[in-house]
Amino acid sequence: MPNKKFETGNPKIDQQISELADLFASSEIHETLRREILTVIAKFFLEHTDLGDYKLINTSLKELRHAFRIFLPYRDIRKVVIFGSARTDKSDPCYTMTCKFAEMLTREGMMVITGAGGGIMEAANKGAGKGKSFGINIKLPFEQKANPYIQGDPKLMEFKYFFTRKLIFIKESDATVLLPGGVGTLDEGFENLTLFQTGKSLPRPIILLEPKGGSYWKSWLAWVKEGLVKNKFVSPDDMELFKLTHSAEEACRAIHDFYSVYHSLRYFKGLTVLRFTRPIPQKVIDRLNDEFKDIVAEGEIYASSLLEGEVKSHDVTHKMPRLVFKFNMHSFGRLNLMIRSINKWVE
Repeated sequence: MPNKKFETGNPKIDQQISELADLFASSEIHETLRREILTVIAKFFLEHTDLGDYKLINTSLKELRHAFRIFLPYRDIRKVVIFGSARTDKSDPCYTMTCKFAEMLTREGMMVITGAGGGIMEAANKGAGKGKSFGINIKLPFEQKANPYIQGDPKLMEFKYFFTRKLIFIKESDATVLLPGGVGTLDEGFENLTLFQTGKSLPRPIILLEPKGGSYWKSWLAWVKEGLVKNKFVSPDDMELFKLTHSAEEACRAIHDFYSVYHSLRYFKGLTVLRFTRPIPQKVIDRLNDEFKDIVAEGEIYASSLLEGEVKSHDVTHKMPRLVFKFNMHSFGRLNLMIRSINKWVE
Protein backbone atom coordinates (compact mmCIF):
# COMPACT_ATOMS: atom_id res chain seq x y z
CA MET A 1 0.00 0.00 0.00
CA PRO A 2 1.19 3.58 -0.66
CA ASN A 3 2.72 5.49 2.22
CA LYS A 4 -0.12 7.83 3.17
CA LYS A 5 2.18 9.91 5.37
CA PHE A 6 4.36 10.93 2.44
CA GLU A 7 2.31 13.12 0.14
CA THR A 8 2.54 16.59 -1.35
CA GLY A 9 -0.59 17.78 0.45
CA ASN A 10 -2.18 18.69 -2.86
CA PRO A 11 -4.92 16.10 -3.55
CA LYS A 12 -4.85 16.66 -7.31
CA ILE A 13 -1.08 16.20 -7.56
CA ASP A 14 -1.14 13.20 -5.22
CA GLN A 15 -3.80 11.54 -7.36
CA GLN A 16 -1.81 12.16 -10.54
CA ILE A 17 1.32 10.76 -8.86
CA SER A 18 -0.63 7.64 -7.93
CA GLU A 19 -1.83 7.21 -11.51
CA LEU A 20 1.64 7.84 -12.92
CA ALA A 21 3.22 5.36 -10.51
CA ASP A 22 0.79 2.69 -11.67
CA LEU A 23 2.00 3.12 -15.24
CA PHE A 24 5.42 1.85 -14.17
CA ALA A 25 4.14 -1.21 -12.32
CA SER A 26 6.85 -3.82 -11.92
CA SER A 27 7.17 -6.85 -9.70
CA GLU A 28 10.77 -5.85 -8.98
CA ILE A 29 10.06 -2.31 -7.82
CA HIS A 30 8.12 -1.72 -4.63
CA GLU A 31 4.97 0.32 -5.18
CA THR A 32 5.63 2.55 -2.17
CA LEU A 33 9.09 3.49 -3.41
CA ARG A 34 7.81 4.36 -6.89
CA ARG A 35 5.31 6.76 -5.41
CA GLU A 36 7.74 8.23 -2.90
CA ILE A 37 10.31 8.97 -5.62
CA LEU A 38 7.71 10.77 -7.70
CA THR A 39 6.44 12.59 -4.61
CA VAL A 40 9.96 13.79 -3.73
CA ILE A 41 10.29 15.31 -7.19
CA ALA A 42 6.85 16.92 -6.98
CA LYS A 43 7.59 18.36 -3.53
CA PHE A 44 10.85 19.77 -4.85
CA PHE A 45 8.96 21.54 -7.65
CA LEU A 46 6.47 22.93 -5.12
CA GLU A 47 9.08 24.13 -2.63
CA HIS A 48 11.95 25.47 -4.77
CA THR A 49 12.39 28.03 -7.51
CA ASP A 50 16.17 28.53 -7.53
CA LEU A 51 17.66 27.72 -10.93
CA GLY A 52 20.88 26.39 -9.39
CA ASP A 53 18.92 23.91 -7.26
CA TYR A 54 17.04 22.71 -10.33
CA LYS A 55 20.26 22.21 -12.28
CA LEU A 56 21.89 20.28 -9.43
CA ILE A 57 18.94 17.91 -9.01
CA ASN A 58 18.53 17.46 -12.76
CA THR A 59 22.20 16.71 -13.43
CA SER A 60 22.55 14.41 -10.41
CA LEU A 61 19.53 12.31 -11.39
CA LYS A 62 20.68 12.08 -15.00
CA GLU A 63 24.21 11.02 -13.99
CA LEU A 64 22.95 8.36 -11.59
CA ARG A 65 20.34 7.01 -14.01
CA HIS A 66 22.88 6.75 -16.80
CA ALA A 67 25.48 5.03 -14.61
CA PHE A 68 22.93 2.53 -13.24
CA ARG A 69 21.92 1.70 -16.82
CA ILE A 70 25.54 1.13 -17.92
CA PHE A 71 26.39 -1.11 -14.95
CA LEU A 72 23.12 -3.07 -14.87
CA PRO A 73 24.17 -5.86 -17.30
CA TYR A 74 27.36 -6.45 -15.28
CA ARG A 75 25.93 -6.52 -11.74
CA ASP A 76 26.73 -10.24 -11.29
CA ILE A 77 30.43 -9.72 -12.01
CA ARG A 78 32.85 -8.72 -9.22
CA LYS A 79 34.50 -5.37 -9.93
CA VAL A 80 37.60 -3.72 -8.50
CA VAL A 81 38.02 0.06 -8.49
CA ILE A 82 41.63 1.19 -8.88
CA PHE A 83 42.80 4.63 -7.79
CA GLY A 84 46.17 6.30 -8.23
CA SER A 85 47.91 9.31 -9.69
CA ALA A 86 47.03 10.55 -13.16
CA ARG A 87 50.61 11.81 -13.36
CA THR A 88 52.34 8.46 -13.02
CA ASP A 89 54.70 7.97 -15.96
CA LYS A 90 54.72 4.83 -18.09
CA SER A 91 58.29 4.15 -16.91
CA ASP A 92 57.22 4.13 -13.25
CA PRO A 93 57.15 0.65 -11.64
CA CYS A 94 53.67 1.47 -10.30
CA TYR A 95 52.39 1.81 -13.88
CA THR A 96 53.76 -1.60 -14.83
CA MET A 97 52.43 -3.17 -11.63
CA THR A 98 48.96 -1.72 -12.17
CA CYS A 99 48.81 -2.98 -15.72
CA LYS A 100 49.78 -6.48 -14.60
CA PHE A 101 47.38 -6.38 -11.65
CA ALA A 102 44.40 -5.38 -13.81
CA GLU A 103 45.20 -8.17 -16.27
CA MET A 104 45.33 -10.68 -13.42
CA LEU A 105 41.93 -9.52 -12.14
CA THR A 106 40.30 -10.12 -15.50
CA ARG A 107 41.80 -13.61 -15.65
CA GLU A 108 40.05 -14.20 -12.29
CA GLY A 109 36.76 -13.26 -13.95
CA MET A 110 36.58 -9.75 -12.47
CA MET A 111 36.31 -6.34 -14.10
CA VAL A 112 38.08 -3.05 -13.41
CA ILE A 113 36.74 0.46 -12.74
CA THR A 114 38.91 3.59 -13.01
CA GLY A 115 38.54 7.35 -13.15
CA ALA A 116 39.31 7.08 -16.90
CA GLY A 117 42.28 9.46 -16.78
CA GLY A 118 45.98 8.94 -17.38
CA GLY A 119 48.72 7.44 -15.24
CA ILE A 120 47.54 4.65 -12.94
CA MET A 121 44.03 4.83 -14.39
CA GLU A 122 45.37 4.37 -17.89
CA ALA A 123 47.52 1.43 -16.76
CA ALA A 124 44.48 -0.27 -15.20
CA ASN A 125 42.30 0.15 -18.29
CA LYS A 126 45.20 -1.02 -20.47
CA GLY A 127 45.82 -4.11 -18.36
CA ALA A 128 42.16 -5.05 -18.17
CA GLY A 129 41.85 -4.95 -21.93
CA LYS A 130 38.99 -4.11 -24.22
CA GLY A 131 35.57 -4.79 -22.80
CA LYS A 132 36.80 -5.67 -19.31
CA SER A 133 36.81 -2.24 -17.67
CA PHE A 134 34.79 0.88 -16.95
CA GLY A 135 35.83 4.52 -16.96
CA ILE A 136 34.14 7.14 -14.79
CA ASN A 137 35.55 10.46 -15.96
CA ILE A 138 35.03 13.83 -14.29
CA LYS A 139 34.47 17.17 -15.99
CA LEU A 140 37.10 19.63 -14.74
CA PRO A 141 37.84 23.33 -15.42
CA PHE A 142 40.87 22.04 -17.32
CA GLU A 143 40.18 19.33 -19.86
CA GLN A 144 40.73 15.77 -18.70
CA LYS A 145 40.54 13.45 -21.66
CA ALA A 146 39.78 9.80 -21.20
CA ASN A 147 42.80 7.58 -21.72
CA PRO A 148 43.05 5.76 -25.09
CA TYR A 149 42.27 2.37 -23.53
CA ILE A 150 38.75 3.42 -22.47
CA GLN A 151 38.04 6.23 -24.94
CA GLY A 152 35.09 5.32 -27.17
CA ASP A 153 34.07 2.38 -24.99
CA PRO A 154 30.33 2.28 -24.22
CA LYS A 155 31.29 1.73 -20.56
CA LEU A 156 32.91 5.18 -20.35
CA MET A 157 30.84 7.68 -18.34
CA GLU A 158 31.36 11.38 -17.69
CA PHE A 159 30.28 13.09 -14.48
CA LYS A 160 29.94 16.74 -13.55
CA TYR A 161 29.78 16.17 -9.79
CA PHE A 162 32.35 14.39 -7.66
CA PHE A 163 29.73 13.21 -5.16
CA THR A 164 27.69 11.27 -7.72
CA ARG A 165 30.88 9.90 -9.28
CA LYS A 166 32.22 8.76 -5.90
CA LEU A 167 28.88 7.14 -5.07
CA ILE A 168 29.10 5.04 -8.24
CA PHE A 169 32.70 4.05 -7.50
CA ILE A 170 31.58 2.53 -4.20
CA LYS A 171 28.15 1.22 -5.20
CA GLU A 172 29.29 -0.64 -8.28
CA SER A 173 32.54 -2.15 -6.96
CA ASP A 174 33.44 -4.99 -4.61
CA ALA A 175 37.02 -4.01 -3.74
CA THR A 176 39.17 -0.89 -3.66
CA VAL A 177 42.85 -0.74 -4.60
CA LEU A 178 44.91 2.40 -4.02
CA LEU A 179 48.30 3.09 -5.55
CA PRO A 180 50.43 6.16 -4.79
CA GLY A 181 48.69 9.35 -5.83
CA GLY A 182 47.78 12.91 -4.95
CA VAL A 183 44.91 14.61 -3.17
CA GLY A 184 42.26 12.78 -5.21
CA THR A 185 43.70 9.36 -4.41
CA LEU A 186 43.93 10.13 -0.71
CA ASP A 187 40.42 11.57 -0.77
CA GLU A 188 39.05 8.36 -2.28
CA GLY A 189 41.07 6.27 0.16
CA PHE A 190 39.84 8.09 3.24
CA GLU A 191 36.26 8.09 1.96
CA ASN A 192 36.41 4.31 1.48
CA LEU A 193 37.79 3.90 5.00
CA THR A 194 35.23 6.29 6.48
CA LEU A 195 32.29 4.52 4.83
CA PHE A 196 33.54 1.12 5.97
CA GLN A 197 34.41 2.32 9.49
CA THR A 198 30.94 3.81 9.98
CA GLY A 199 29.00 0.98 8.37
CA LYS A 200 27.86 3.08 5.42
CA SER A 201 29.40 0.63 2.98
CA LEU A 202 29.43 -3.14 3.09
CA PRO A 203 32.65 -4.99 3.96
CA ARG A 204 35.19 -5.02 1.14
CA PRO A 205 38.91 -5.45 0.59
CA ILE A 206 40.67 -2.09 0.72
CA ILE A 207 44.16 -2.68 -0.64
CA LEU A 208 47.14 -0.32 -0.53
CA LEU A 209 49.51 -1.32 -3.33
CA GLU A 210 53.04 -0.23 -4.16
CA PRO A 211 56.25 -2.02 -5.20
CA LYS A 212 58.36 -3.65 -2.53
CA GLY A 213 60.71 -1.06 -1.06
CA GLY A 214 58.32 1.80 -1.84
CA SER A 215 57.89 4.49 0.79
CA TYR A 216 54.54 6.10 -0.10
CA TRP A 217 52.16 3.83 1.82
CA LYS A 218 54.83 2.99 4.37
CA SER A 219 55.05 6.71 5.28
CA TRP A 220 51.27 7.05 5.27
CA LEU A 221 50.92 4.03 7.53
CA ALA A 222 53.48 5.43 9.98
CA TRP A 223 51.53 8.70 10.13
CA VAL A 224 48.24 6.85 10.74
CA LYS A 225 49.79 4.91 13.62
CA GLU A 226 51.52 7.92 15.14
CA GLY A 227 48.94 10.63 14.45
CA LEU A 228 45.65 8.76 14.62
CA VAL A 229 45.98 5.51 16.56
CA LYS A 230 48.41 6.83 19.19
CA ASN A 231 46.20 9.87 19.81
CA LYS A 232 43.10 7.63 19.94
CA PHE A 233 41.45 9.38 17.01
CA VAL A 234 40.84 5.91 15.59
CA SER A 235 40.72 2.49 17.19
CA PRO A 236 43.64 0.07 16.77
CA ASP A 237 41.05 -2.30 15.29
CA ASP A 238 40.53 0.17 12.43
CA MET A 239 43.89 -0.95 11.10
CA GLU A 240 42.08 -4.14 10.06
CA LEU A 241 40.00 -2.16 7.55
CA PHE A 242 42.80 -2.22 4.97
CA LYS A 243 45.79 -4.26 3.87
CA LEU A 244 49.20 -3.20 2.54
CA THR A 245 50.52 -5.28 -0.37
CA HIS A 246 53.68 -5.12 -2.48
CA SER A 247 52.94 -7.06 -5.65
CA ALA A 248 50.19 -7.56 -8.21
CA GLU A 249 50.01 -11.21 -7.19
CA GLU A 250 49.61 -10.39 -3.49
CA ALA A 251 46.91 -7.80 -4.13
CA CYS A 252 44.98 -10.10 -6.45
CA ARG A 253 45.22 -12.96 -3.97
CA ALA A 254 43.91 -10.73 -1.15
CA ILE A 255 40.77 -9.95 -3.15
CA HIS A 256 40.33 -13.53 -4.30
CA ASP A 257 40.70 -14.83 -0.74
CA PHE A 258 38.21 -12.29 0.67
CA TYR A 259 35.48 -13.72 -1.56
CA SER A 260 36.62 -17.34 -1.47
CA VAL A 261 33.99 -18.35 1.12
CA TYR A 262 32.32 -15.07 2.13
CA HIS A 263 29.85 -13.76 -0.44
CA SER A 264 27.96 -10.78 0.95
CA LEU A 265 26.31 -9.13 3.95
CA ARG A 266 22.92 -7.63 4.64
CA TYR A 267 21.17 -6.15 7.66
CA PHE A 268 17.70 -7.51 8.40
CA LYS A 269 15.46 -6.60 11.34
CA GLY A 270 18.34 -5.73 13.65
CA LEU A 271 20.38 -8.76 12.63
CA THR A 272 23.59 -8.97 10.61
CA VAL A 273 23.40 -11.71 8.01
CA LEU A 274 26.61 -13.00 6.46
CA ARG A 275 26.10 -15.09 3.31
CA PHE A 276 28.58 -17.72 2.13
CA THR A 277 29.29 -19.87 -0.89
CA ARG A 278 29.42 -23.00 1.28
CA PRO A 279 28.17 -24.10 4.72
CA ILE A 280 30.24 -23.03 7.73
CA PRO A 281 31.22 -26.02 9.94
CA GLN A 282 30.02 -25.94 13.54
CA LYS A 283 33.61 -26.06 14.84
CA VAL A 284 34.28 -22.79 12.99
CA ILE A 285 31.11 -21.22 14.41
CA ASP A 286 32.19 -22.27 17.93
CA ARG A 287 35.56 -20.66 17.36
CA LEU A 288 33.92 -17.46 16.11
CA ASN A 289 31.76 -17.27 19.21
CA ASP A 290 34.89 -17.62 21.30
CA GLU A 291 37.22 -15.24 19.47
CA PHE A 292 34.73 -12.60 18.27
CA LYS A 293 32.22 -12.48 21.12
CA ASP A 294 33.29 -8.87 21.75
CA ILE A 295 31.44 -7.69 18.60
CA VAL A 296 28.23 -9.58 19.39
CA ALA A 297 25.77 -7.24 21.12
CA GLU A 298 23.44 -10.00 22.29
CA GLY A 299 23.15 -13.77 21.94
CA GLU A 300 25.62 -15.62 19.74
CA ILE A 301 26.62 -16.28 16.14
CA TYR A 302 24.58 -19.10 14.61
CA ALA A 303 24.04 -20.80 11.25
CA SER A 304 20.82 -20.20 9.38
CA SER A 305 19.09 -20.61 6.06
CA LEU A 306 16.85 -17.89 4.61
CA LEU A 307 15.34 -15.99 7.55
CA GLU A 308 11.62 -15.79 8.02
CA GLY A 309 10.41 -12.59 6.37
CA GLU A 310 13.36 -12.24 4.03
CA VAL A 311 12.15 -11.66 0.49
CA LYS A 312 13.23 -14.34 -1.92
CA SER A 313 15.06 -12.70 -4.80
CA HIS A 314 15.85 -13.92 -8.29
CA ASP A 315 19.58 -14.09 -7.55
CA VAL A 316 21.39 -16.93 -5.80
CA THR A 317 21.78 -15.27 -2.39
CA HIS A 318 18.50 -16.56 -0.95
CA LYS A 319 19.83 -20.12 -1.27
CA MET A 320 23.18 -19.42 0.38
CA PRO A 321 24.18 -20.63 3.87
CA ARG A 322 24.15 -17.85 6.45
CA LEU A 323 25.68 -16.85 9.74
CA VAL A 324 23.43 -14.56 11.74
CA PHE A 325 24.13 -12.46 14.83
CA LYS A 326 23.45 -9.14 16.52
CA PHE A 327 26.46 -7.04 15.57
CA ASN A 328 27.37 -4.13 17.84
CA MET A 329 27.47 -1.90 14.71
CA HIS A 330 30.71 -0.15 15.52
CA SER A 331 33.55 -2.71 15.47
CA PHE A 332 33.85 -2.85 11.69
CA GLY A 333 37.59 -3.53 11.77
CA ARG A 334 36.90 -6.62 13.88
CA LEU A 335 34.03 -7.59 11.56
CA ASN A 336 36.42 -7.43 8.62
CA LEU A 337 38.92 -9.57 10.50
CA MET A 338 36.17 -12.08 11.29
CA ILE A 339 35.26 -12.39 7.61
CA ARG A 340 38.90 -12.96 6.67
CA SER A 341 39.21 -15.52 9.46
CA ILE A 342 36.18 -17.46 8.23
CA ASN A 343 37.68 -17.59 4.74
CA LYS A 344 40.91 -18.97 6.19
CA TRP A 345 39.39 -21.41 8.68
CA VAL A 346 36.89 -22.93 6.27
CA GLU A 347 39.31 -23.60 3.41
